[in-house]
Amino acid sequence: MKQDVFTASERVRTFIDLRSFAATAAVSGGDYLSARTPLALPDGPVAIAALTATGNGSIERLDADEFLIVLEGELSLDSGTTNVRLKPGESAVLPANLSFSWSAGPNLRAIVMRCAVIPGATDIVPIDDTAPLTPSGSPQDALLIGPTPSCRNHRDYQSEDDVFICGTWDSTPYHRRAMSYGHYELMHLLAGEVTVEDETGRTGTFGQGDTFVVELGAFCSWSSKTHVKKAYAIYRPA
Repeated sequence: MKQDVFTASERVRTFIDLRSFAATAAVSGGDYLSARTPLALPDGPVAIAALTATGNGSIERLDADEFLIVLEGELSLDSGTTNVRLKPGESAVLPANLSFSWSAGPNLRAIVMRCAVIPGATDIVPIDDTAPLTPSGSPQDALLIGPTPSCRNHRDYQSEDDVFICGTWDSTPYHRRAMSYGHYELMHLLAGEVTVEDETGRTGTFGQGDTFVVELGAFCSWSSKTHVKKAYAIYRPA
């Protein structure tokens, strides 16, 4: 029987388990920019890849903003003024035009979300998941099944054109009907558990330490029965 093959632009927009995706990426032995396995996404300003760099090197100039989260191993980054050593579950933003050196520990696996935007910083921006959170908006009442949650947020990074934002967020439990995502949202769960379901009925449950992305154009619901905290990177077209 002939099997249908769909391109990234033809298939249903959905959520993707990035930890599972990264686990399948082959270690190429390349550098920070070349040792990447791209996720199949439609052409556009957003690209996501699994990073498996080895050794060390330097980048003269980064040509797009990058949100980087380490899943396994360690990665050190040094801009000359800021030095960060990212361990599993830790993340940072590297803005476009940045020059930096890097050093990868053994068995590095990371996820990079690359966005062509106007940068909002000139140096490495670590995502501080211990930063105090302030009250933020909750899902629309029309989408909620049950009580309105209490949500909080801290924004570490925002591009100058306000389309790429990164930080941390938490919420009390809630159940939200499916909605259309007008943005890409990468999430790394720092606490709790959430189940998402797309328009085909496919479900995924993610817990502490898991990393996933909901694609622009996806139609997904959200159900969390415990307190959830996440680091996030969102690209929302203007």
